[in-house]
Amino acid sequence: MTDSVLLDAGVVNRCRRRVHLENDPAMRDAPRAAPDPTGEQRKADAMAHRRSVADRVARLVGPDWMEIPPGADREKATQAMLTAGARFIWAAQLPRDPRGGRRGSIDLLVRTDKGYVPVLVVRHKVTDPGSGARTSPLGEPMPRGSRVDPLRKIRPQPRDQMRLAHAWRMLQASGYAASGRAVGGVIGLDADVVAWHDLEAPTWPGGRTALSEYDNRFSDRLAVAGAAANGGDAMAQPSRIVECRSCPWWPICEQTLLENRDVSLVARGEDAVMLRAAGIRTVDDLAQVAPGTDLQLVGLPSDDAIALAKAWLRDLKMVRRVPDVTVPRADVEVDVDMESFGDAGAYMWGVLLSGADVGEPPGYRAFVTWEPVPTEDEGRSFAEFWEWLMGVRLRARARGLTFRAYCYNELAENRWLLASARRFKGRPGIPTEKQVQDFIDSDGWFDLFRSVQDQFLCAQGKGLKIIAPAAGFGWRDPAASGENSMRWYRDAVGMDGGEPDLSQRTRLFEYNEDDVRATQVLRHWMSSEQVTRIPFVGDL
Repeated sequence: MTDSVLLDAGVVNRCRRRVHLENDPAMRDAPRAAPDPTGEQRKADAMAHRRSVADRVARLVGPDWMEIPPGADREKATQAMLTAGARFIWAAQLPRDPRGGRRGSIDLLVRTDKGYVPVLVVRHKVTDPGSGARTSPLGEPMPRGSRVDPLRKIRPQPRDQMRLAHAWRMLQASGYAASGRAVGGVIGLDADVVAWHDLEAPTWPGGRTALSEYDNRFSDRLAVAGAAANGGDAMAQPSRIVECRSCPWWPICEQTLLENRDVSLVARGEDAVMLRAAGIRTVDDLAQVAPGTDLQLVGLPSDDAIALAKAWLRDLKMVRRVPDVTVPRADVEVDVDMESFGDAGAYMWGVLLSGADVGEPPGYRAFVTWEPVPTEDEGRSFAEFWEWLMGVRLRARARGLTFRAYCYNELAENRWLLASARRFKGRPGIPTEKQVQDFIDSDGWFDLFRSVQDQFLCAQGKGLKIIAPAAGFGWRDPAASGENSMRWYRDAVGMDGGEPDLSQRTRLFEYNEDDVRATQVLRHWMSSEQVTRIPFVGDL
């Protein structure tokens, strides 16, 4: 342990190599990836959400509300308020813990009759429909006033629990933690209750608690950071994981991985760890493994990993897993793509009708609301979409024609199909959840992503923006992406207080139309001889 390193709560959710780089003095001026504009917007949205929640809770609790003023020495001001026994402290900078190697802040500290408990404010959902969550009203944000909620269950949010555990350990170190069990509250996107986490409950895999999981992770990251800060041997080396996509240190790690031809370029995460333990350290090593060898991987089948290594060595983005690619087709086909704004709501359902005549104009159309979500008008646009889709299916059947609707990665569409049926239950045109589920389970709803997943190996991912260009499709907007569409939507509805930008609405229509056309082009390509130009894995 070293007294020279103080780490915040975020380290327990970061990769170990990133923690090393952040604390290595030699990397202080190293070039990093530019901040992602969408990520920066998410941070700004989170700040605005916290401010809105703070104002609301302050009104509810009245004069007991204390807030650290902007520009103040936050740690000193927090210490003074803790010493004075303030009941509610907003924007607290907790007294640093040199012995434990901790520093950090928390949105809200609440004093109980036994000491202080931490409360987070986050811009995501913290509960789901169900029962068993302990919640308390915003006007009484303390665990003693909580009750078992018959309508909500806790949504597992590991990052939230780790942040609460960090704050709890800091409160303990400073002598201000409430006695008894370690607990922490979270106010989520809906900002209607405080949901309470028991940090000592065995809710983690293997019966672990959030607090024990945090302690193990933090002690490891502290050792990694200490070695980096003091010139010791590095305790963490580069290895590609999911988080690399948004990490500012990725350019540095990527260069090292490419120079070493590291196996994680093909098999990332835990699979890379297992392969290295078996002596397979490079992509070249993996490509030499005989097909049929059981590598005991968890992320992908062993033969797929071997084939991807061979494809990587030949600079191939895609290879066929099967000699003959097939995709179910129908007389009447509808491509569907939904646009949502985070967890707030689904504002657009775009469809592309093609195939035999069913008395409905072919081509693209969208069912949309431009009232900022969440809004009751979502119910109207969703009902119109559902009635149109079911009407096309019924008319196809009446004419003796087969029908199929397609999407790409059904998780998002299915989520909002079911959520919309629940939210707007009983309103004109809204289907029941059972009707929606029956459609999802039918052969009339097909996920093209699964077909791609089953029949291709893709070295650079299976997202539609990656796969559709192989079929010859290109988006009109060079900045087309789900993340960027969030920014366009903000402007399209005037979410930040400005006038709605009609040009951004046009941009979103075109983006949505290109998405459904992409699935159509991809499906046609998969049904054609052109797909055989993609090398077959058996020929590598």
